[in-house]
Amino acid sequence: MYLEKIDTPQDVKRLAVQQLETLADEVRTALLQKLSAHGGHIGPNLGMVEATIALHYVFDSPKDKIVFDVSHQSYTHKMLTGRRAAFLDPAAYDDVSGYTDPRESEHDHFTVGHTSTSVSLACGLAKARDLRGGRENVIAVIGDGSLSGGEAYEGLSNAAEAGTNLIVVVNDNEMSIAENHGGLYGNLALLRRTQGAAECNYFRALGLDYLYVEAGNDLGALIGAFARVKDTPRPTVVHIHTQKGKGYAPAEADRERFHWGMPFDRATGEPLSAGGGEDYGDLTARFLLERMREDPAVVAITSGTPAVMGFTPERRRAAGRRFVDVGIAEEHAVALASGIARGGGRPFYGVYSTFVQRTYDQLSQDLCIDRNPAVIGVFMGTIAGLNDATHLGFFDIPLLGNIPNLVYLAPTCAEEYLAMLDWALRQREHPVALRVPGAAVVHSDRTFDTDYGRLDRFETTRRGSRVALVGLGAFHSLAEAAADRLEAEAGIGATVINPRYITGLDEELLEALKADHEVVATLEDGAVEGGFGEKIARWYGPSAMRVLCYGARKEFADRFDPQELLRANRLTAPQIAEDIRRILAEV
Repeated sequence: MYLEKIDTPQDVKRLAVQQLETLADEVRTALLQKLSAHGGHIGPNLGMVEATIALHYVFDSPKDKIVFDVSHQSYTHKMLTGRRAAFLDPAAYDDVSGYTDPRESEHDHFTVGHTSTSVSLACGLAKARDLRGGRENVIAVIGDGSLSGGEAYEGLSNAAEAGTNLIVVVNDNEMSIAENHGGLYGNLALLRRTQGAAECNYFRALGLDYLYVEAGNDLGALIGAFARVKDTPRPTVVHIHTQKGKGYAPAEADRERFHWGMPFDRATGEPLSAGGGEDYGDLTARFLLERMREDPAVVAITSGTPAVMGFTPERRRAAGRRFVDVGIAEEHAVALASGIARGGGRPFYGVYSTFVQRTYDQLSQDLCIDRNPAVIGVFMGTIAGLNDATHLGFFDIPLLGNIPNLVYLAPTCAEEYLAMLDWALRQREHPVALRVPGAAVVHSDRTFDTDYGRLDRFETTRRGSRVALVGLGAFHSLAEAAADRLEAEAGIGATVINPRYITGLDEELLEALKADHEVVATLEDGAVEGGFGEKIARWYGPSAMRVLCYGARKEFADRFDPQELLRANRLTAPQIAEDIRRILAEV
């Protein structure tokens, strides 16, 4: 077995091409064994096995620097750079990140988990090399889906002007997470049809040299192409046509489903778990499709992640032109939604919390200054969501909660979410964002408002004294649990409040609490610094009220257990009750 003897890329160089082909088979087998048991990015990695082996065969990493875009295709790279145990030994599966990480290896140059960045990062490495008189190669690896992001264009444009060694490997598997969208992809298709010979060439138009490799999963062809461009004095694109999910029939047949997945049966490709039942994405899609039937102005927007809002291929077909996938272009999605709203439409843009970070300027400048009534659904804004350092859902409250004119709502359950969504699509006064409440669907038999136009009015769901627990969104249930604990352990009947509005305070209610409350505790499922609770603490600052703010501390937590992170931040009902009892003893 060759893979077991690969400790560094130098070991790859000692193999003949025929041996490299065997190595590729071994790598693919190891990938399928781990991914079927552990989950992860499936199709992107299976499709890049040969290209990654060829890169390490031709170039001299880490002297030559390889930068992976998104890095969800970097598993083979990790195997060849001293981390094979994390793919061969089940006990070591969690020893490495699913993304490149400089803390793991000198062969990883950046921690990368968001898209369209590799060319820009590589431009920086190339500039630093040129400033110090270096001669090493700098290689950016980017998928065709990632080219839809604006930063990819910015990087390519800058690379051309720099006019020095920078090699951009464009992995064209004709897919993003779902199908590609955007005018660029017509040109990529033309280049594939003409074997790269078409006069109309996006990359050449930018001033880049260009080389096409049709057999993007053929080691001999790849090695020849990479050897041809090694040490080039010019910025050069090597456009390789690959098969997403290569070598695993279910992943080749259903490329969207196998982009990323949880553990599955290797023989059938079917998930090992039946799933968690209801999903907020599914609820959202069904709601929006119903509204589309009633109102021709309703339109749903995604930036390359249709599954986040429940739009399966079948639902996308049902929506037709009322569903818009802009590619991996969050900035454009927000500006597009603003324009649709200004023109009289009713747009809903669904986006993961971790990705809404990419579009702060458009939220502020293109949407909220003009108060255009677009609606944004922020999904997986929770500690219980994605747990890689690059994909945290902790930071949307400080980001969105402080933009003027935006109404950011925090529903506590499915029924309140749909009530708020219904109002947000009907109203024409405000840009509205909805923080979808956590990862798991929660139901309530409480009655919810149908009009949220009277802004910043909190809801008291349990009236008590001495202590008020303000539970934001998904953490309203935590506030209820802490109140139950206080009642059982200390006979304290606490007030419980559902604030509903992240972007404003109910000053009348907060003032009233001063009469018979000594402690206010705020609970939020996100970063505590700069978050919602600090607004309340600041408001109470000049008074005698004691305020405890609970949330996640500011850090790039990585591959954490959610329950352990909650405990580390004292975000459990027993800990909160203990803290409150201690404060009451001091008052």
